Amino acid sequence: MQRRFSRRRSAIHGYGVFALRPLHVGERLLEYRGRRLDQAEVSARFGQSAISGHTFLFSLNARYHIDGSDGGNLARWINHSCDPNCEAMIYVDINGDERRDRVYIQALRAIDIGEELSFDYAIELSVVPQDAMRAAWQCGCGAPCCRGSMLAG
Repeated sequence: MQRRFSRRRSAIHGYGVFALRPLHVGERLLEYRGRRLDQAEVSARFGQSAISGHTFLFSLNARYHIDGSDGGNLARWINHSCDPNCEAMIYVDINGDERRDRVYIQALRAIDIGEELSFDYAIELSVVPQDAMRAAWQCGCGAPCCRGSMLAG
């Protein structure tokens, strides 16, 4: 089976994930994987560094987060863009077990070979962001509609 993605240097930030074949609108691309942590584990493990501007944490629901740096996969390298070609879709466990909720990255539009995958992180902080925090979450997508931040609206 032909590989669909590769990780390589990105013009947006650090590394990124790039399409190795054409991808179709609505196509489920990757699951965002990693260790499940509750809020207490996130606080104990990361403290204030969880809001530092560089993390592989993905908020799964009000109770759990996925730490892509611990058992994660290629999805953790997908960069933010204010004009994304993908979206993160949270699938809620049918039996109501929040720990079993999952996140999939899905194509918003057709994606060409060699194009970098991106989604809007729309990060929501539990505190009012100060200037240093805003700077830490600065966006580098370069899109004409760039809002200058990975923080939500």
